[in-house]
Amino acid sequence: MSKKSNHILIIEDEKPLSKALELKLTKEGYETSIAVDGAEAVELLKTQEYALAILDLVMPRFDGFHFLEYVHENKIPIKVIVLSNLSQTEDVKKAKNFGAEDYYIKSNTPIVELVDKIKKILA
Repeated sequence: MSKKSNHILIIEDEKPLSKALELKLTKEGYETSIAVDGAEAVELLKTQEYALAILDLVMPRFDGFHFLEYVHENKIPIKVIVLSNLSQTEDVKKAKNFGAEDYYIKSNTPIVELVDKIKKILA
């Protein structure tokens, strides 16, 4: 398994948003994979290494907190940016305690801002 410094895992159950992220990131030169929930994301992590994950928290089956916990407990070397509609301080704290690099609220965050942050993290 080779680590690719430009491979990003998009973990998002809203198809229009995951497609928009994929389009923008691909245009910026990143390689992307999409998972519709945390369970699918964990399966992808078993076969491929990613430099970064963009993670929604509210998803069916296996939510973002479970994914963060899995990554944390298994010491998987991946940076995670949370992109969620959950805006409670407790949610932000919980995500950061599990190692999230940053936390963005979907409705307040243009994709361009997110891409700028990704570029800084992966530079």
